[in-house]
Amino acid sequence: MSCGRVILCVLLPPLAVLDKGCGSIVIVSLLTLIGWVPGVLAALIILNRVKAR
Repeated sequence: MSCGRVILCVLLPPLAVLDKGCGSIVIVSLLTLIGWVPGVLAALIILNRVKAR
């Protein structure tokens, strides 16, 4: 995860997970509407998730 992506998570959490799929965008958007901190935490968790292949 790059520094730019972390800054984007802090400023605009739904925009940071734009490339992760529709479900991630909806979850982060709803959590951001509830409160800014849950949205940021969810965005950081989603971006930090590593897919093993």
